[in-house]
Amino acid sequence: MEVDELVRYIRSIPDFPVKGVLFRDITPLLKDRDAFKTAVSGLADNFRDCNVDLVSAVEARGFIIGAPLAIELSAGFVPIRKPGKLPYDSIREEYSLEYGTNVLEMHRDAIKPGEKVLIADDLIATGGTAIACKNLIERSGGIVVGFVFLVELTEFNAREQLKGYDVYSLLKF
Repeated sequence: MEVDELVRYIRSIPDFPVKGVLFRDITPLLKDRDAFKTAVSGLADNFRDCNVDLVSAVEARGFIIGAPLAIELSAGFVPIRKPGKLPYDSIREEYSLEYGTNVLEMHRDAIKPGEKVLIADDLIATGGTAIACKNLIERSGGIVVGFVFLVELTEFNAREQLKGYDVYSLLKF
């Protein structure tokens, strides 16, 4: 399967999670083994030569993309979670998203200074989640080598917020 065929596996759902938001549902892509494999491999291709130490991703859909991506890149995986979900000493970051605000947390010792980290998520819209992840990783001394997204919603122009970083998205809407 070719990467350009993957767009047909993304379902659009209007007014979810709130009225006015067009939700891009990746679950049809995930359930198709060939599409999922093509997506993970396609995301990894842009960063294979970066010597990534860790892939970091946000729950829950980001985990679905980030964990197999870490395996594909022979890297470790660092989860970034919603408040109160991590059992150990954590650092936190508040951020804005297209329909509100939220907080993310990461274990304080998850990333050692100098480790190269690739941030992965299923989708980028406004860039708020990506910036929050970047801030957590850089506060820990990690080096963000780039960002990968299965889907990019280009109307929000999130790339402007990520200037200076390698940003790669497989599918753009």
